[in-house]
Amino acid sequence: MATLTWKVGGAQGEGIDSTGDIFATTLNRLGYYLFTYRHFMSLIKGGHTNYKVRVAESPVRYHGDDLDILVAFDQRTIDENAHELTEDSVLIYDSGKLKSLVIPDGIQVKLCPVPVTDMAKELGSPIMKNMVASGVSAAIVGLSADAFDSLIEERFGKKGDSVVESNKAAVRAGFEFTMERYGVLKQLPNPQPADDGGGHLFISGNEAVGLGALAAGCRFLAAYPITPATEIMYTALAHFPRYGGKVLQAEDEIAACIMAIGANYAGVRAMTSTSGPGISLMQEAIGLAGISETPLVIVDVMRGGPGTGLPTKTEQSDLNELVYGSHGEIPRIVLTPSTVEECFYYTAEAFNLAEKYQCPVIVATDLYLGMSKQSVPVGAIDFEKVTIDRGELISDEELLALAPGEYRRYAVTESGISKRSIPGQKNGRFVAMSNEHDEGANEEIEDPETRVQQMAKRMRKLNAFDPSVLSVEYDGPETTKWTLVGFGSTRAQIGEAVKHLQDKGVKVGHLQIKVVKPFPDALVKRYLSGAERILVVENNATGQLAELIRARVGFHDRIQSCLKFSGDPFTVEEILAHCKLEQGVGL
Repeated sequence: MATLTWKVGGAQGEGIDSTGDIFATTLNRLGYYLFTYRHFMSLIKGGHTNYKVRVAESPVRYHGDDLDILVAFDQRTIDENAHELTEDSVLIYDSGKLKSLVIPDGIQVKLCPVPVTDMAKELGSPIMKNMVASGVSAAIVGLSADAFDSLIEERFGKKGDSVVESNKAAVRAGFEFTMERYGVLKQLPNPQPADDGGGHLFISGNEAVGLGALAAGCRFLAAYPITPATEIMYTALAHFPRYGGKVLQAEDEIAACIMAIGANYAGVRAMTSTSGPGISLMQEAIGLAGISETPLVIVDVMRGGPGTGLPTKTEQSDLNELVYGSHGEIPRIVLTPSTVEECFYYTAEAFNLAEKYQCPVIVATDLYLGMSKQSVPVGAIDFEKVTIDRGELISDEELLALAPGEYRRYAVTESGISKRSIPGQKNGRFVAMSNEHDEGANEEIEDPETRVQQMAKRMRKLNAFDPSVLSVEYDGPETTKWTLVGFGSTRAQIGEAVKHLQDKGVKVGHLQIKVVKPFPDALVKRYLSGAERILVVENNATGQLAELIRARVGFHDRIQSCLKFSGDPFTVEEILAHCKLEQGVGL
């Protein structure tokens, strides 16, 4: 697949995100498919940030190993991104600021100095250098000078005509300067993309989670802001109120989780969203939801840990906490979507599962999937495909047939699931508590027989959970030289590595695990049985998924780990390098 990669970088606070977003949004509206990745630091100003865009003529889910065009506002951008440059790359740099450019040894690129900041000052404000850079980029890839006009009008229209025209002038200045001196140096994958009615849906995993919750009937989100999950709250704030929903910023993650439990108890579909530190704080509340059999949906957008760790970098190190966290033992479901579309549909389904099994359901993503925006076909996210299943709710008629006090909220059933009432239903009163209790929700219970009854009842709830519906996806032959395994956001890089290996004649398979609790033992065993070597690719230091596979399925002698915990997502070459090293041949 032909692609073009473009990146802009500079100090945080000087418009890097807006430059990247303007470039990406415009190309998306023209019909190209994009994947974008933001590298940023935990600073308001200073440090280094960059915004990378990969452009393709068909859907793409990874930002790419190499770099065709680098727009550098400072020397640090060149230093930190030189490893992605090749001899065919184009380096555009702000010649007004970088008087003594330093190119790392061994790097051969096409240099395009442009006095971006000076041009912006001449046009009225140095702030407009991002628009100058947009014009430069348009010229280099063969876009027209007016490609950004409609977006400029949309973004700056409320500020008046003069602001709109000055930004358009900045784009044209950068465009004309570049065309006069350098011309078109790189070709977009498809110079004339087909008209599909205004481009594709340009969306991040976090936004898809928020929309999935809305589609599922969620009408309350309680959360505490935390990178990289805060965008879920922003999405809910933008949309929930229009449909009668509420968004509440809690004082901390503990309160947010308790509020979500309370709203679900009251009959409202509710959720909370957070990242690793918040999940740690929620552990006792997760146990409360489990023992009180209250539906609860939590979204964990993982980041680098432990402690505060790497707040603005990606990682997949919460897996053990999600699968095993909370004191005592409770039934739970942990979903690990691997695409933007799955973020939408798995979040929607999480509410059905939470109410069907009356237990906590955790949707686990990470910064890379959650915060990276990408193009998807408009029909790929379809509200009409979302169904709603409220589970075992007891009807008013059933309750009216009972005498007051006769309702047994925690009745012992063969399925382990008891009918749930909603506050306000006559004869449906019960107390949802964190103490062990009997069938009627009485808490004066410490006798072994009742404890065993209630514990066994809760733990058999998920016996009917069908792992074949959501849990795994396998692509490859029955027997393989290598089977690559992953969960969550590593899917894209694994997929590209598998394609490369296939092109080299290697028999290879790709197993993507999308539900880690209850673990789909039989399916995983089936797909891994024919593998000579198993490579588990995950963004953590201890190989948590690999250990889970060993514990649940086996294959100890075949499993190897490909690990990365620097805060950066995997590259395709890193995965291939492991296979090359182990196989002992060039691939």
